[in-house]
Amino acid sequence: MRVLLVEDEKGLSSALQKLLQKERYEVDAVYNGTDGLDWALTESYDAVILDVMLPEMDGFEVLRRLREEKITTPVLMLTARGSVEDRVYGLTAGADYYLPKPFETSELMACLKAITRRGDAVPRMKLAAGDVELSESDGKLRCTGTGKEIKLGAKEYQLMELFLRSPGQILPRETIQERIWGYDSEAEYNNLEVYVSFLRKKLTFLGSSVKLKASRGLGYSLEVGE
Repeated sequence: MRVLLVEDEKGLSSALQKLLQKERYEVDAVYNGTDGLDWALTESYDAVILDVMLPEMDGFEVLRRLREEKITTPVLMLTARGSVEDRVYGLTAGADYYLPKPFETSELMACLKAITRRGDAVPRMKLAAGDVELSESDGKLRCTGTGKEIKLGAKEYQLMELFLRSPGQILPRETIQERIWGYDSEAEYNNLEVYVSFLRKKLTFLGSSVKLKASRGLGYSLEVGE
């Protein structure tokens, strides 16, 4: 089993490499976020151990970009930033496990084994509601009623995925903004309206009965038509 280790503390990285190799893992180690993203994008790893506080690009951004590119490699975030807010943010961004430092090596190994088993053991939730379904393999939105399909951009995909996981539920604007653009994003506030408009046009093109409804002062919801 092959693991990518992205950790800028050279001493800790060396110790973790020895531990993993002792457990018969093949390990590649890099020391900044840019290299971590480039190496992880090759999809040649069974898991990524990812620090948050990295030079050049932080771990949250690395993780966010991996998931935008539909890279589903399991990610174990290993970091001194162990607050509840950080853990929630890491898991929301797509991490499979969030292990704060300091940690016991036995817990690290147990977590790593758990997330590498999970891909085979747990089926993915089907991304569908009403007469539309979203394909994880090619990023296309399809209408089962008309047979039409259309490719979504990265942000459109993330937004549609969020709606499909909570059909009929009003999602607050702030929640959507944080999930798609991140807590620290400098994206303009009207970006959400722009991307909702894009998705509405694509649903119309598909001939779908699914609608994205705006509730004034509350947020948006995906409503399944009759």
